[in-house]
Amino acid sequence: MFTGFTDETVDFMWGIRFNNERSWFEAHKETYLTQFYRPMADLAGEMHDFLTRQRPEAGLICKVTRIYRDARRLHGRGPYKDGLWFSVEQPSQQWTARPCFWFELMPEGWSYGLGYYMAKPLTMAKLRARMDRAPGVMEELTERLQSQTEFQLRTEDYRRPRSAPSREILLPWYQAKSFSISHEAPLGEELFSREIVGRLQRGFSFLLPYYDYFVTLEADPDPRE
Repeated sequence: MFTGFTDETVDFMWGIRFNNERSWFEAHKETYLTQFYRPMADLAGEMHDFLTRQRPEAGLICKVTRIYRDARRLHGRGPYKDGLWFSVEQPSQQWTARPCFWFELMPEGWSYGLGYYMAKPLTMAKLRARMDRAPGVMEELTERLQSQTEFQLRTEDYRRPRSAPSREILLPWYQAKSFSISHEAPLGEELFSREIVGRLQRGFSFLLPYYDYFVTLEADPDPRE
């Protein structure tokens, strides 16, 4: 059961950022395991169990990232990440094809939400085509999103929109190359107790209707055909 991150969690994250080398990591590996990775895995397990209860038919899986960076993609950086994240999602051979719930902890702060990691162009084309066919559902979801303060829509946009929406409220979705619906915050006391468990459960509950909408896009017909 997750009981909270600790001051040692934060100290480790800053430590690995400024000492990103094997000798420092090996000397502090036990701190990493007990104060960072295991609490993250415990929190991930609770969120997976919670979301599985909400959507038992979805076959959700949970992934906790490793601290080791891909050696092929270091690009001058050290071999270790200074933050960790987990995701809860449906399994897929193309893991960018489906939306996922996620939580991330970094030295400066934390974030959580729902979205894609580099959504496929076809996924976004299917989203635009669906909104063209039936804009009302996404209009309601967008109005619901705009009426609260926990989450914001964050997008990576095309330079030019691929098409025009039927209503101005839908324009951000038509401009998006990829997106997330997320909350970002500095480190706070709730991370050091079970308070964050309730916060994530409430947030993920709010995001479930968006997940239900996006996760079915993969089955939509290819609008290019």
